[in-house]
Amino acid sequence: MIDRIKSIKGAHQNNGVHLSTVSGVASTKPELVRYFDKKQEAIDIITTKSFQVNPNPGNREPVICEMAPGSFGNSVGLRNPGLEKSLPPLEKLRNEGLRALLNVSVSASNVEDFITLIKAFDNIADSIELNFSCPHAAKGFGASIGCDQNIAAEYVREIRKAYPEQKSALLIKLTPNVEDIGAIAKAVIAEGADGIVAINTVGPEVHIHKESGLPILNNKLGGKGGKSGKWVKQRALEAVKQIRDAIGDEPIIIGMGGMCDAYDVAAMVTAGADAVGLGSVFGTVNQQDWKAYLDTLKDESISLLSGNEIANKASTYIRQDNRMEYTKHKVISVVEHTKDMLILTLSGKLNCQSGEFAFLFIPGKGEKPFSVAHNSPLTFLIRRRGEFTDALFNLKEGDEVYTRGLYGKPLSHEKKKNVLLIGGGSGVAVLPLLCDMIKADDSKVDVLVGTTLEPIGVDGKALFEDFFKNFGTYTVIADEGKPGRVLDHISEHLRSVSDTAVYIVGPEKFMSIAAKKLIDLGVSKDDIYLSMERNTMCGIGMCGECVCGDRLACQYGTFFTYTYLLENAKELLG
Repeated sequence: MIDRIKSIKGAHQNNGVHLSTVSGVASTKPELVRYFDKKQEAIDIITTKSFQVNPNPGNREPVICEMAPGSFGNSVGLRNPGLEKSLPPLEKLRNEGLRALLNVSVSASNVEDFITLIKAFDNIADSIELNFSCPHAAKGFGASIGCDQNIAAEYVREIRKAYPEQKSALLIKLTPNVEDIGAIAKAVIAEGADGIVAINTVGPEVHIHKESGLPILNNKLGGKGGKSGKWVKQRALEAVKQIRDAIGDEPIIIGMGGMCDAYDVAAMVTAGADAVGLGSVFGTVNQQDWKAYLDTLKDESISLLSGNEIANKASTYIRQDNRMEYTKHKVISVVEHTKDMLILTLSGKLNCQSGEFAFLFIPGKGEKPFSVAHNSPLTFLIRRRGEFTDALFNLKEGDEVYTRGLYGKPLSHEKKKNVLLIGGGSGVAVLPLLCDMIKADDSKVDVLVGTTLEPIGVDGKALFEDFFKNFGTYTVIADEGKPGRVLDHISEHLRSVSDTAVYIVGPEKFMSIAAKKLIDLGVSKDDIYLSMERNTMCGIGMCGECVCGDRLACQYGTFFTYTYLLENAKELLG
């Protein structure tokens, strides 16, 4: 595989432009690796997230914050599924054939684990990137290695000694948080590394929430997180120049840090980079625009380095607002519908539509994405699931809570004579906005809800019963020991299979079974919509956790037709 990556060697000497994704951003899932390879031809190198031998859940949310437009703090904590789960999907992609170079990032706290990872990925990778640089990793990982020239060099020496037959290129990702990054780069190259990747995030430092005065990020480092995006660009350019001056022209350098437009790319190539990594900028460009942005960026960078003037059109795709800004609300009421289901009403309002969602944030406790049940009064339905939802259950009238968003995209729907809404569990929270969406269509609406909890709350009514009855029939069916028992009653509530739309909300398995029953009854796959509310950690297109096929729910909206999922994300349908 090393022969393939030689295609970028020395590119900085002839003003060549090669674009790369970076570890931990955008190309974080096998589906997104495929997406960049097949649909983003401007990307020459695809970098995976950092994999470890064993699974790592990483840090609790928030793991990303935007302190100014395009300038981020982050502390994901090397979240990854581990070697056993990460290798097979990448092997499949390699067997299918990859256009772009595949750069597999790995992380370990000892030489032996690095060797295990390198051997495992060697047959499928064009290059393997050793993460010597994560500033918020656990002790012994990341920057614990890369901050010490002797330790970094020793690791490379021992790896080369133990596995001299490595077929992929060996790249070392370095931290900028050192006195002499050039000296460390020179030391690892002298021990046999083929190239350098730089820089990782600057810091870490504590990113303070201005309203509460508390750290935003949630980790064991007191809220410390690395800095990425626009505010590290100058340090990145300086570091890459120092590295190139130290190691000469032969080794490969992938330079990154705050790269946004063609002027940035050209500056990075001039500093000595053979390829330029793009990371945080993906959180400032809508996914629908990624292709136009990347194609334009590459064309303009080539033109600029050839001595031509450019219009800097690539920059027009970059949002200039802060998409992660928090808005303060007061708790108006906290009503426990049952012991595990809470109706939370806040001051203020949002203009949320079906397909969109928001994050709830309590400083010092965490944040999670939630569907908005009602915009005014601003209402959320909370099911008790863990530490953060426990904190929501403990709120009292007058307490402060923050929202951020909206994320996703409003659902575009076709008017139908009949509409059936099916909700499972807390998925019922999505249904009120659907009712608001279709109320002008004069459709006949039936709402069918299944629950594992008591169907009747302490007020003697089912969830949002009075609201739903304004739109049509409303039926709640308890599981009573049989999960998804409500799905046995679909045919009773389906008025017709023609001129009918069905919207399904709930756990993925629940939705898949419901959709298959509807198809068997004769409903068109194109008229069945599933709400894929995956656990996104950022909402802005960086983490990749909400990917469905090749689309991010935080960008395209949470509703997908059964046809789309069948053709692009069959694995989500069970």
